[in-house]
Amino acid sequence: MSNVENAVIGPNEEIKVTKIETFVLESSWVFVKISTDAGITGWGEMLKDDAKACAAGALEVADYLVGQDPRAVTKHWQAIHRGAFYRGGPIKTAILSGIDMALWDITGKCYGVPVYKLLGGATRDRIRVYGTVSAETGVDAMKVGPQATRKAFKYIEGQKFVDEVVERFKALRDKHGSGVDIAVDFHGAVQPPTAMLLMKALEPYHPWFYEEVVQALNIDVMAELAQKTHIPVATGERIFTKWGFREILEKRAAVILQPDICYAGGITELKIIAGMAEAYYTPIAPHNPQGPCSLAASLQIAASIPNFLIQERGDNEYADLLAKPLAPVKDGHRPIPTDPGLGITIDEDKLMAQVGEPKAYSTHYDPDDGSVVDW
Repeated sequence: MSNVENAVIGPNEEIKVTKIETFVLESSWVFVKISTDAGITGWGEMLKDDAKACAAGALEVADYLVGQDPRAVTKHWQAIHRGAFYRGGPIKTAILSGIDMALWDITGKCYGVPVYKLLGGATRDRIRVYGTVSAETGVDAMKVGPQATRKAFKYIEGQKFVDEVVERFKALRDKHGSGVDIAVDFHGAVQPPTAMLLMKALEPYHPWFYEEVVQALNIDVMAELAQKTHIPVATGERIFTKWGFREILEKRAAVILQPDICYAGGITELKIIAGMAEAYYTPIAPHNPQGPCSLAASLQIAASIPNFLIQERGDNEYADLLAKPLAPVKDGHRPIPTDPGLGITIDEDKLMAQVGEPKAYSTHYDPDDGSVVDW
């Protein structure tokens, strides 16, 4: 990276976007890079599903963005979202999310500060993370699926399957004790009757929360399930923009929101979603199955909102893509990034070495009758 990355540009000095580039990695992570005439670049990430479509779509935004001052981030968000006849949707919003992230990265570098300082400053001293439970790092929160010899794909699973899931979760609880928070992620791949059976059967072993108990396509069904358990229900990784989260909040379909910063609308929109959630006493636990820009941008949000709960996969180091390592996790928390912009520096040589054909998702089938089941 150029030394000008740390340069501070005054608010009255001109800076213009010159180019947008995208990179699809073999991991299916898709990155966007925005360059400026001041030599400052910004990086963002987009949805890993439909990676090629996201990469191609982001390039089309150059017709609008090239020649513009990148620091008018909110204006650009509105222009990209509202400037076309068709709005929203997972791919279009993912494109917007990655570009928004990169623009915030540039803006922070222009002023020599991390993004959270541009969002009103820190609301906490450090950021709790979950991932792999470790005495070395102090991570004491994790997430598992409804574990059994196979996935829960029947419309109504039998008692044998339910008992196996409960037995395995109980063993996990016995192993870690009450000092470790263990969430259960249904992945939106469990049918409502089976979801209810599992939710009730697992209650005695105190799951931390239930995630995506069903697909978020029918909010009323999710709300009905949420009302039948005292365990918190979480959702959000497949929901985008403030409009998508509005109904979740209004119907109390979930009491933990998990927006994905690469998909839900970027930094600009997650700040708004968090504000909406605060009015419903609802915390934010950002979703993160992606790479370093996703984590770094999520940490900027975590640092700047009052109703943050925990960061998914915040214990990842991403050393294979970064020029400078992230500050290590300690006592289950990650320090707030302090470098300008997103707080990270992408090593472009490392990134280019991973560019390639993205992983393809395969269709899954019920082995008993050959019918298609959820991913």
